[in-house]
Amino acid sequence: MHSSSTSGARLCLNSLTSSLSLKILAFSTVLFPFHSINASKSFQYDSVVNGKQLTVVSVENSTTVFKDGAHQHGFGYDLARNYANSLNVKLVFKTVPDNATALKWVSQGKANFAMTTANVSEIEQKRLTSFSATCGDISSLQQNGLNTKLNWVFKHENDPLAQTASGFVCKGKQSGAIRQLASFYTQNVVQEHSWDSIQRDLNQRMPIYKASFKNTAAKYDLDWHLLAAIGYQESYLKPNSVSPTGVRGLMMLTNSTAKAMGVSNRTDPTQSIEGGAKYYDQMLTRFSDVPFPDRNWYALVAYNMGPGAVDQIQKRIRAQGKNPNNWVNLYSYLERNKASNGRYRQAVQYVTRIRAYLEHIKTSELVNI
Repeated sequence: MHSSSTSGARLCLNSLTSSLSLKILAFSTVLFPFHSINASKSFQYDSVVNGKQLTVVSVENSTTVFKDGAHQHGFGYDLARNYANSLNVKLVFKTVPDNATALKWVSQGKANFAMTTANVSEIEQKRLTSFSATCGDISSLQQNGLNTKLNWVFKHENDPLAQTASGFVCKGKQSGAIRQLASFYTQNVVQEHSWDSIQRDLNQRMPIYKASFKNTAAKYDLDWHLLAAIGYQESYLKPNSVSPTGVRGLMMLTNSTAKAMGVSNRTDPTQSIEGGAKYYDQMLTRFSDVPFPDRNWYALVAYNMGPGAVDQIQKRIRAQGKNPNNWVNLYSYLERNKASNGRYRQAVQYVTRIRAYLEHIKTSELVNI
């Protein structure tokens, strides 16, 4: 790939580490001292900690959770995953058709809490308790086109699980971590009127290349919607595209990368898609130390900037005493330094746009692509 515009696949965002040493994730799980909590009662907290599993239920939408192949990601999903990590337990994230069902699961004890946009009156009618998923920081959601009514709903207000969760999200508000997470999942990555143009492109061009995307994705165990999102980011699905730096084709391969991937004709869309998928798969292998689903984001940045550039950033993150294999640390580094480094700014835009295109393509595909 080339340094200014390249590609990737198998998207999905991993957990944001809860370590207090991470400035970006100064999320505290303990807002209330445990000696002040009535531990004699059997709360959800006990079963979660002892069972090493946190079950969360939500309706699938652009604010809470979005499925990408075998993975899940989204603002709400990652926030819940962060909380689970802070408790050192596994997150089990379930989706249901509507908010009423999600609330019912909490009432029946089938889920430890729900992430919902239900009206507060509806929540109170079920005798449940809720608080803002952003500790009232609705501007972070509003500015990024996310639903400002997102709440976490628990069965008991005095359950330590609800109390520590409340402290967790409020610390996230204070540290700026919630705002940054929302910025990654922004629905405003392109101007609203541009989606009509994007949809026209997809309607005209996607049917031509859909089979190649699907066949190649299956070969490398990738999501074909993601390959298509990369292709759209790279060339708007135009196989004869050429950049000023010499990259060309639907997946915009450099000449050297094309040769290394066995591509003899970069303007042949089938070969280009094959070359892009193969290279992205190699990036996944290159960063095998990064756990899934974070590895997908690392591979995308490496596809765009080159793996050597990612290696250097990882070294700097490690030197700061942070986990170099955690996506939020890499994303935070790129965000902090993008004003002085155009490559970082481009990498942030690259990954964010592909994520948005992926979601749009997947949704549109269910309708008319």
